[in-house]
Amino acid sequence: MATATMARKTVRINGCVAAAQAAKYADVDVITAYPIRPYTATMMALAQMVANGELDAEYIVADSEHSQLSIAHGASSSGARVFTGSSGVGVQFGYELYSPISGSRMPVQMMIADRTLDPPGDFGSEHTDALSTRDMGWLMGWSCDAQEAFDNHLLAYRIGEDARVLLPQMVCQDGFFVSHITTDVALPDSGQVKEFLPPYKHPYPLDPRHPVSHGPQIMPEQGPPLQLERARAMEGATTVIEEAHDDFARIFGRRYDPWIEEFMTDGAEVVFFMQGGHAVTARHAIRHLRERGAKVGLVRLRTIRPYPTDRVMDSLSRFKAVGVVETNMGLGSVSSGGSLYAEACAALYESDTRPLVLSFMAGMGGEAIVLKEFYWMTNKLLEAQKRGKIEKRTHWVGFEE
Repeated sequence: MATATMARKTVRINGCVAAAQAAKYADVDVITAYPIRPYTATMMALAQMVANGELDAEYIVADSEHSQLSIAHGASSSGARVFTGSSGVGVQFGYELYSPISGSRMPVQMMIADRTLDPPGDFGSEHTDALSTRDMGWLMGWSCDAQEAFDNHLLAYRIGEDARVLLPQMVCQDGFFVSHITTDVALPDSGQVKEFLPPYKHPYPLDPRHPVSHGPQIMPEQGPPLQLERARAMEGATTVIEEAHDDFARIFGRRYDPWIEEFMTDGAEVVFFMQGGHAVTARHAIRHLRERGAKVGLVRLRTIRPYPTDRVMDSLSRFKAVGVVETNMGLGSVSSGGSLYAEACAALYESDTRPLVLSFMAGMGGEAIVLKEFYWMTNKLLEAQKRGKIEKRTHWVGFEE
């Protein structure tokens, strides 16, 4: 249990510390850690909290990311609220555990501060690390700033631990652009958190007094029912996600759309479709472009698993052209670029009105997407709208005229 009552206050912190604060407010029982930048700053902050007596939790430093996820799996199976995390190649090294954790319905929470895979392994953000796990049965979404990172961790615990869901969660934020840039974050009082987030209580914990059997290795004929159950849990999470966001707004006074954020879309004819911290820059670019008469807006994806297919279709089908800003690698994919394009197009397939869709490879290797690049992408969208067809599916921003 947490050792002190926490009062409401506003602090200036970065995304990594915001995630650590959320774990403290959630009163986690077990923390498993293995260092890799940029997520390491979260585990440093949590280690300090435990050392100072601010948080009563078991802090375990593993010998690898694989061990880190294995310990988290076991702790959650025993009834503990668990917090862990990683970045980049560390996310990959724990890959074997993602399906067993979701398959055994253990709501482990994992904070991911994105970084590029090798090569180039850069510190800055690229979403390929987390997106490579997107079909392993974990709830997943991106935060665009430190406040949202704090809030999304509390929301994810509430959703994943709900008896109707019982799925693990990846709460993602952009390396450097969110993880290491400080902004004002409103921290609640502990009473608000207790009202919003009930204690974790798994229905079938490992307990010698009440023996149960856990394990991913089962007979082949048992597999289809288990997979169907996991699929239904992901689909059924939709209702729980919306309920949790309604309760969050009522208790904390901040309302998020659980699925997508629309920015300056009224009157827009072309929009950017993206997720994560680069949306902050996109908002500034859109304000400037609107002042110049360009009818451009932003649709930001907040949750990617479960994917809000109908919401994406209803939103994007209103515009003439959509630019999917990827910040991830989908080499050899349908667009030969990123992976978000295919899902945007699939969501639009059943719509009676379909916009032109372009894929923009931007922010690759962890680079910033600067204002002039958003201006360049806007011009490409407006040109496609004027022609009534796209020039090509994928543009590599910064490498074309």
